[in-house]
Amino acid sequence: MKNVVKKYSNDDVTVIWDSKKCKHAAECVKNAPNVFRPKEQPWIKIEDGDTDEITGAIDKCPSGALSYVRR
Repeated sequence: MKNVVKKYSNDDVTVIWDSKKCKHAAECVKNAPNVFRPKEQPWIKIEDGDTDEITGAIDKCPSGALSYVRR
């Protein structure tokens, strides 16, 4: 399987998703369902959450597939 790395940004934060690391634990979806929508394309709707909600959900990612950089 090809590794895909995608980045999603707003004014405060850049979210990075590394497909190779993703174990589909769905912690992101459970903790910020308005932002992380796996049935949609693109599946991360960064504009639909605030920075604390987004980073809080990412901090719970057990595989490290999701990370972020604050601006």
